[in-house]
Amino acid sequence: MSRLADLGEEEVLRRLLIDLPTRPDLQVGPGDDCAVVSLPGREDRLGLLKTDAVVSSIHFPEHEDLERVGWKALARNLSDVAAMGGRPEHGLVTVLASPEREIEGLEALYRGLRKCAQSHEVSLAGGDLGSLPRGGAHLVVSVALSGSVAADQCVLRSGAAEKDLLLVTGRLGGSFASGRHLDFRPRLAEGRFLAEQGVTAMMDLSDGLAADLPRLCRASQVGAWLTRESLPRHQGVDVKGALHEGEDYELLATVPPEKWTPLSLSWQKAFPDLPLTCIGEIVAKGQGEEFAGGWQHYHS
Repeated sequence: MSRLADLGEEEVLRRLLIDLPTRPDLQVGPGDDCAVVSLPGREDRLGLLKTDAVVSSIHFPEHEDLERVGWKALARNLSDVAAMGGRPEHGLVTVLASPEREIEGLEALYRGLRKCAQSHEVSLAGGDLGSLPRGGAHLVVSVALSGSVAADQCVLRSGAAEKDLLLVTGRLGGSFASGRHLDFRPRLAEGRFLAEQGVTAMMDLSDGLAADLPRLCRASQVGAWLTRESLPRHQGVDVKGALHEGEDYELLATVPPEKWTPLSLSWQKAFPDLPLTCIGEIVAKGQGEEFAGGWQHYHS
């Protein structure tokens, strides 16, 4: 018998995702930021499906303001839709809580969910409520989200090619310590802009650049080199923090080198207050550097 802690997140996923049943309308399954499905009668758009959860003491401190937690629970899913170049549509919320938890906390949680949904034109269509064992204050909030994307602008993790440049929005590091992980705004408009400008691959950064960049490389069957001194960092954050801390919810994208200058100029006009930085280059598989670290579930 093997414990999850002995295997780590990537190996656990590899074992669980073998031979999952699918339907012909599933275009992209596990392994990207969202699943992608065909939409009946809509050849111009594709459907997006996403689910994610936040757990107390893992994704937020036990006694955190639950209104902020509600915002984060939905915004995490929106960030994945942004990474596909899409628009969010409908959400379902599942809350698991101990019977000892006070109702005022869950009301605050839903205030945060509503604020995030209203800010991004998402309908909250229902969900589920369940109990956790008595004697603990733990809380689990899971959100399932649908969305859609223009069929010719759906950006996957698997599109990066040798010589593409690596780009990142915003700045990295210090998110958990500063509390930004609870208040971040998902880069939905920015993701659609990058998709329209022809980026070749994209994903959101939730587990840290050192953990997420290898996932993009595996999906695209390529390697990567980083220019560490170019990493855009929040004040007081060193390169190690930018690589490993996670919870940034910025977008990592790749673009052919000839498109970088016009993309950069267009970006500055569209988003003058948000940097878009070239941080490295895509190289052939096996020729890139090795990355380790970032957040991984189940690691001891």
